[in-house]
Amino acid sequence: MGYDAEFFTGDSDNYLVRQALAEDRIILTRDTEITKRRAVTTGKARAILLTGDEPERQMQQLISTLNLDVPFRPFTRCLECNQPLRGKSIEEVKDRVPPHVFRTQPQYMECPACRRIYWRGTHWQAMKRQLAKFKKDVGENQEVF
Repeated sequence: MGYDAEFFTGDSDNYLVRQALAEDRIILTRDTEITKRRAVTTGKARAILLTGDEPERQMQQLISTLNLDVPFRPFTRCLECNQPLRGKSIEEVKDRVPPHVFRTQPQYMECPACRRIYWRGTHWQAMKRQLAKFKKDVGENQEVF
């Protein structure tokens, strides 16, 4: 959706809360203990307790709770490292994508950090349909991307 997000892989809740405070992030969690921490209960750190097990339900909860703009800037950040993507010409990616992709796709984006290449293939189309469903579920009628 284009929002800056980071996946926490550490095992220290203290570190997680400190990192959220330092980077002005909202903690998304299913761990009720995190929501009981002083930094969260006093409002210094913001945390949202996700109530559903299914990713689709969790996304619907986030969209509703944070009043997110579903078509904010979809497909503009790297799915691996969260960096903003940069457009690349077809010639710049010629030797870095499968031949079929090179023949069929006219637009490419690259992550400047991990150098992963993105294009509007079947995965992009599936994600676009899912975003459209999220948008419909929250009652909006605009086209997504």
